[in-house]
Formats: sequence, structure tokens, C-alpha cells
Amino acid sequence: MYHFCTLFDQNYLPRARSLYESLRACGTEFRLWALCMDAPSYEALRELRLPGVEPIALADFEHADVELLTAKNDRSRAEYFFTCTPSLPLYVLEHWPEVDLITYLDADLFFFSHPQPIFEELANASVGIIAHRFSWLNQSRRRFGIYNVGWVSFRRDEDGLRCLRWWRERCIEWCYDRVEGNRYADQKYLDEWLERFRGVRAVEHKGANLAPWNIANYQIRERDGRVMVDEDPLVFFHFQGFQQIRPWLYNSNFGLYGVRPSSAVRRAVIGPYIRALQESTQAGVLRRGVRQASSYRGIVLRRLRRLVRLVLGVAAQEYVLVVRGRVL
Repeated sequence: MYHFCTLFDQNYLPRARSLYESLRACGTEFRLWALCMDAPSYEALRELRLPGVEPIALADFEHADVELLTAKNDRSRAEYFFTCTPSLPLYVLEHWPEVDLITYLDADLFFFSHPQPIFEELANASVGIIAHRFSWLNQSRRRFGIYNVGWVSFRRDEDGLRCLRWWRERCIEWCYDRVEGNRYADQKYLDEWLERFRGVRAVEHKGANLAPWNIANYQIRERDGRVMVDEDPLVFFHFQGFQQIRPWLYNSNFGLYGVRPSSAVRRAVIGPYIRALQESTQAGVLRRGVRQASSYRGIVLRRLRRLVRLVLGVAAQEYVLVVRGRVL
């Protein structure tokens, strides 16, 4: 039995549901604690009654946590999400004594095979982290952190708890969406762990946390029904920034990192994720903002700009078209 936790609001609920279903599809036996950052996501998750999922209401999570609530007052919404990240696995360990090892997962991960190889690599480690492994095109992004917060594991032992509590304290003190010295959000703190704490292990499996920022490092191909990252099977992909533009159009966010998804990646990696999102999403497209009055000329200009962005995105192979369930 594996123990995971994640956090999200109503906008990320379809991604979180896709994460959950991907773990189930891989035959993983697990429990997933889900911190719902708003009331709609909590009510929706309770109604779904997903086996193995433990919804946590934000009010229950924040109850009597004066430090967290104080920090909330000077953080943006996204920054408060970052601030909560280390508090969530600590909350699980403090309220469920049967949990020996808890792993935080970003809600936009998607599993393609069983996570057992990652846990085998962690063995008896107290803390598990995974590097970004930035491709040469993205080396400048190391300023945001050598390691990625997408997967972070903590064991209920002296070293694991010391590291987790230190991380929480640092995020309470400072956790903002900007680089400042050796700090960035909740993430850059991880850079210190290998030297600061005992029992920290950096996972080296190439199929762990494949993402747009590192995919250029590897050869991606299909073999015997599996997606291979060089010679390692793909365990999970990090779909950071992946967006639905229209019911038939998605932005892969690969362009931000200077890469184009190959036909194998579009077919075997992006395709399954889009299908999972479609199954998890009740409405076609979530739209932000409200309609504003505008002149006929203004409406035409906006539509022309959207059309130009669409053409450029498709030409650059950053946008992904879906026709009759097929990814093009």
C-alpha cells in the first residue's frame, strides 16, 4: 500500500481526477489524501466517493494552525498553495499514525506505469526527491531550483520529519512566486537537502518526472505497449502548464521549453492524458473572466488575434488537435 497526497482547487479537479485514475489503471494499491483548496472542489470530491481517496476540507486543514493562517494574509492565491505544500504531508503524518511513508504529488502528474521502481530506488531513504534534469535549452531555469516539487517523499523517522518540518518552517517564513537569492516559492529549498539532512535520496530513474523541460534529453519510443525513456519505462509525466483551449484543441506547453512533441509523444503520452481529462471534465471548456461590452471592430480584432495564435501554435506543433478522439 502506497500513501500519496496532493492539493488542488476546482480548476484543477479534472487533473487531480486524471492523476487518480492513472494510478488505478497501473494497478497501484494506494490511498490518496486530497487537500481541497476551495469548497466546490471538496463538495465535488465527496460526491464522487472515489475508493481510496480521503478529501480534506481547507477549513479542517487550517484549523488551529496560526502560523499558516498568518502567512496566508500576505500571499497570493498561488503563493498560498505553495506555502501549504509541506504542511500537507506533515498533516497526514500527524493525523494518520499508520502512514510510514507519505509522498506528495503535484495534481498535474499522470502515471503510465506502476511507481514501484521509484520506491525500490528510495529503499529505506528518509526523503526522496527528483531533479528537474533540465535539457541544455533550459539550463537557465536552474535558478528556479535543481529539484522539482512534483514528487517529494517523507518517511516517518527522525531524519524525514526533521527535513519536512524544516521545509514547512521555511515556507511559512518566505514562499513567494519570485526568485530571491537562494529562494523560489516552495521549490528551491530542496536544493539544500542533500547537504543539510541525512537520508535524502535523489531518484535517478529516467521515467520519473518526464516533463517538457527535460524531454529533449531522451529518446522516447513505444516498445511492447510501453512508453520508453531511453531504456527506462515511463512512470509518470509532469503536464505542467497543459491547457485546454477548445474542446478539440490543447496547448501542450512544450513550446515554452523550446521543444516540439514528436509523433510518438503526441500519440503515446499526450493522447492518453487528453482522453483522461475529457473523461474527468464535466464541461467542455472552463472559461475565465466575464464578457465585456465591445465594439464590432474590437470583437473582430480579438478574433483575428486568436486565429493568428491558433495558426502559429499549430504550425509550431505546440498546439494539439483532437479529431474524433484521435490526437493529430
